[in-house]
Formats: sequence, C-alpha cells, structure tokens
Amino acid sequence: MRTLTPLILALLMTACQAPDPDHADRARSLATEAIIVDGHIDVPYRLGVWKEDVTTATYGGDFDYPRAMAGGLDAPFMSVYIPADLQGQAQRTRALADSLIDGVESIAEAAPDRFALARSVAEIRENHANGLISLPMGMENGAPIADDPESLSHFHARGIRYITLTHGRDNGLSDSSYDTTRTWNGLSPLGKRVVSQMNDLGIMVDISHLSDAAAQQVLELSTAPVIASHSSVRAFTPGWERNMDDELIRSLADHDGIIMINFGSSFLRSEYQELGGTVQDRIEREIAEAGLSGEEANRRRADLRRAAPIGTLADVVEHINHVRDLVGPEYIGLGSDYDGVFALPAGLQDVSTYPALIQALLDEGYSEADVRGILGENLLRVWSEVERVAAATR
Repeated sequence: MRTLTPLILALLMTACQAPDPDHADRARSLATEAIIVDGHIDVPYRLGVWKEDVTTATYGGDFDYPRAMAGGLDAPFMSVYIPADLQGQAQRTRALADSLIDGVESIAEAAPDRFALARSVAEIRENHANGLISLPMGMENGAPIADDPESLSHFHARGIRYITLTHGRDNGLSDSSYDTTRTWNGLSPLGKRVVSQMNDLGIMVDISHLSDAAAQQVLELSTAPVIASHSSVRAFTPGWERNMDDELIRSLADHDGIIMINFGSSFLRSEYQELGGTVQDRIEREIAEAGLSGEEANRRRADLRRAAPIGTLADVVEHINHVRDLVGPEYIGLGSDYDGVFALPAGLQDVSTYPALIQALLDEGYSEADVRGILGENLLRVWSEVERVAAATR
C-alpha cells in the first residue's frame, strides 16, 4: 500500500536497538517453559464478526492455535465483551454474554487435544503440564451484572474469572474513563456491593476502562488484589484517562495488584492515536474503492492492517520499564488486547511474537525470574490470592 510507506518508514526509524543474539535461544526456551498469560484477547467477539476456526490457522485476526503455539501462549483470557450501547437491556446483555461464553466452550470442545477451559490457577498449571492452551474468561463491561445483579453468581458458575466493571460509557456499576458524565463520581452503590460480592466469589475485579475515581474506590474497597487487565501508562499518553497514571499504578501495587500492559498502538503514544485513525480510514477507503465486500473485504483488510504497523516493540518495553522503575517488575503483566484493537506495533502484531518481547526484556537486563513474573506468574499470584480470600469467606 504505497500511500502508507512513508508513515511506516518513519515509525520504524524508532525501532528498538539491535537484539542480543545470545538471548534469542533463551527467549524461545522461556516462551516454552514459562506460563504465558495474556490478560485480554478479543477472540469471542471477533469470531462473531468474521467466522473462522481458531483451532487451526486462520487468515484474519491476531490469534489462532498455530500462532499461539509458536508464541508459547498458555492462557489467553478470552474477553466476553458487551458493547456499551446494549447497557440497560438485561435480556440482551445476558444473552450476548452467554452466547460468547458458549463460543469459548465450543473452541475447547472442538479441539480437546489443543484447548481446555480453565477456571482456577490449578487448572492453568495442569493444562500447561499437559500441553494444552487454557481458555480462562473475563467479562469486559459489567453491564449484564448492572442490569441483573443476581446474574453475578450465574457468570461465576459459567467460568468468568474477572470482570471489567464498565467499558466506553458509565453503567450501573461505575463511571468510565471514556465518559465525561461522571454519573457516580466513581462507583455506584451497586458497584460497591458488586466489588464485595466478587471478592466473596473469587472473581478478580478489573479496573481497566474505569475513571480514576472509580479505580481508586475499588482499591479502597476490595479485600483482594485487583488487576488492570489491558491498560498501559498515562505518562506516554498525557491526559488520556484510559491509561493509568503513576499515582494509580502505585496504589495498585500497594494493594498487590498488577497492570497488564496493552500492546495497542493508541495506548503507546499520543501521536499514534490520530495516526491509527488516519491509517484505518485509508484502508477502508481502499476497500470501498475496490468494491470489495464480505470475505474478500475481510481478507484485504487483514492484509493492509498487517502491512501498516504503528509504533514498535520498543514502545511496549518503555511502558514495562516505566512500571518497573516506579513500583517493581512484580506488578507487571501482559494484556495485549489482540483482536480488540486496530493498530499494533511492529514486532508484536500477533500471538506468535511473545518470544520477541521476551528477548527484548532480556536485552534490557531483566532477570529470568522477573521475565517469568511478567509473562504470567505475577497474574497467577494475584489470582491465587483472590481464590484464597474467597475461600476464607465460605
């Protein structure tokens, strides 16, 4: 796509320093040995838009079995995403959530030699030992719970192990970082009760997408550590509340929670946000001008998107370094947002690329223990404590 070439070249000029070849083999080995947890992958909703079989190689998207195996991915949290425009419609939000959970279950049922559901830390470790990719689930947007508080136990029984309390608009639980209404000035009374109920059930509370006030209130109320399943650092995107500022990151760490770094280009630098929109508009215009639709349009879109990375792997490492320098590596995880964002950085464009990130961290001087923590053990530590707190209430 010639019109994008200057943009791509300009961005690639910022690529990370040449990797140390001595770390390449160790990075590949670590990708296999360590448990890699990704806090947020939007496979279920993606498959509702373009039906493909992710148990085999797919043409579109950022995730499928062969690429996950190549990257060493062990536990991608499948996002049960509820669009904000459905909020307030109890039957529709619950039905959509149930259908997306059904879709995740069908992946595991279709390929039991490749995938398995996972509802606990023990099951993640067991599946890893058996060579299976775990499919834990998190609900992105607690709208179904806001619409029907009695459904919280239902979704726990169905395997939901974290809930992002809101998404793009304020809902009945919480204010959103994207919304300016500030309906509740943080959490609603129901949202405060739901945080307590999630602690009792063993569901991790996810503060990604929340306003700063709501996130701080979660941290004050929760008796278990919480997560930010797919957020990055606001220092690189000043004024953008969707990313976390240093004060909130410190508070999260003080409560033994973790921030799981988002790979989406718009999360990495402010200047990438407008650029991403420009590139996406050009791609859609090219597809329209070619008169493409359906499968042909999907394939062309996938090709053009892959040819137009925005930012580099080094940008992601900068975010990780910032959190490490602020609070320490034990409070960092990975929440790529694969299949949920349009633009991704060069070097991290799908789930096959975790070894490249591992090598970059080794090049930066991270110890293997720290790398293992960032890849998954930090999240498993938090999840284990959430399980312990819930068990103590029974």
